[in-house]
Amino acid sequence: MSRTKRILHVVSNVDHYEGRSTPTGLWLSELTHAYDVFAARGYEQRLVSPKGGRTPLEPRSLKWPLLDASAKARWADPTWSALLSSTARPDEIDAADYDAIYFTGGHAVMWDFPDDEALQALTRDIYEHGGVVSSVCHGYCGLLNTKLSDGRLLVAGRRVTGYSWCEEVLAGVATKVPYNAESEMRARGAQYEKSILPFVSKVVVDGRLVTGQNPQSAKATASSVVSLLAS
Repeated sequence: MSRTKRILHVVSNVDHYEGRSTPTGLWLSELTHAYDVFAARGYEQRLVSPKGGRTPLEPRSLKWPLLDASAKARWADPTWSALLSSTARPDEIDAADYDAIYFTGGHAVMWDFPDDEALQALTRDIYEHGGVVSSVCHGYCGLLNTKLSDGRLLVAGRRVTGYSWCEEVLAGVATKVPYNAESEMRARGAQYEKSILPFVSKVVVDGRLVTGQNPQSAKATASSVVSLLAS
């Protein structure tokens, strides 16, 4: 009998835009939608962040209508919400224990995901041992600089999606973010794709690399990961 599948969720420790008083953090539904999909399959799940400990929540994700039934139910559950205060550090994680890694979003991750070498190592090890690497929305910032053992960027030549520059502009935060993630992904040789309309679900699957464009894509992204793990 095969063992239970295990998912490693990556969340941020950043709570404000750099140099500004504007708060940010994890976009809650991007975690809860995926968590629900994986839980329905009986998968074991754990949260990790660059520094461990608390992951702050993006205030906008806690307001109606963005705080949907999934996010609201998980947030109101003391046992589950305690997970957000006690995330693991990367050095406490053995990549060999996990079948997939899932990078959540929220603008916060633009600061602490891209250059974290410990997260890059976990991602590389999971991928090179046959696991699935996935992200949703700004989570793809965590894949920008991840290199495989042969020195190639994981995303080079690969089809990916993630929060688009158009969506940054429409969300009113284009002047606050530290870089254009879409352009940075293209600069690394990735074949970036996006939906014709902003803020609608889009998922791109390229082998064992699964990326979702925006918060609306979290459930479909997780479902694609499940399909790969079941195949």
